[in-house]
Amino acid sequence: MKVSTEDLGIIFNNARTHSVWLPDPVSDELLQQVYDLMKWGPTSANCSPARIIFVKSKEAKEKLLPCMAPGNVEKTKTAPATAIIAYDMEFYEKLPKLFPHTDARSWFVGNKSLIESTAFRNGTLQGAYLIIAARSLGLDCGPMSGFDNAKVDAAFFQGTLWKSNFICNLGHGDAGKLYPRSSRLDFKEACRIL
Repeated sequence: MKVSTEDLGIIFNNARTHSVWLPDPVSDELLQQVYDLMKWGPTSANCSPARIIFVKSKEAKEKLLPCMAPGNVEKTKTAPATAIIAYDMEFYEKLPKLFPHTDARSWFVGNKSLIESTAFRNGTLQGAYLIIAARSLGLDCGPMSGFDNAKVDAAFFQGTLWKSNFICNLGHGDAGKLYPRSSRLDFKEACRIL
């Protein structure tokens, strides 16, 4: 089965990164739908290391805003929801549930470099799946990396082994405030077939 051209437009071709948000709220139920869709994207050994905090309340936003780069404060403040996409450095403790076919947990215990690379790589993949899921469900996205990871981790992940990766504002963007679309590399500039 192939996705329709219209659906591809919603997810990729016509979708844009938004910085200015309409005041329409994003329900908790919709955020759960986003997660329930994104969780099916593949990760190595089904390790699923992404951990997400959806920041919506005034109090939570007040904790997040001082962590943001100056150019990202207003767009984050006005976004109806902001996802902090993190990865769990103890993701392997869930492998007996997620990958029961073998003792995959033993691959990681004590192997710090493998834990770090696996958590970061697969958590990043899951963050991309979150964007695709959110767009598929009618939300606009504003992913960014302009923030202080250490401050975010201290404010939101104290007492855990979660580490922030990137942030994505979610809501309904104001299309009238978009800049002209930037170009992308052509196939021949970015790809080789061997």
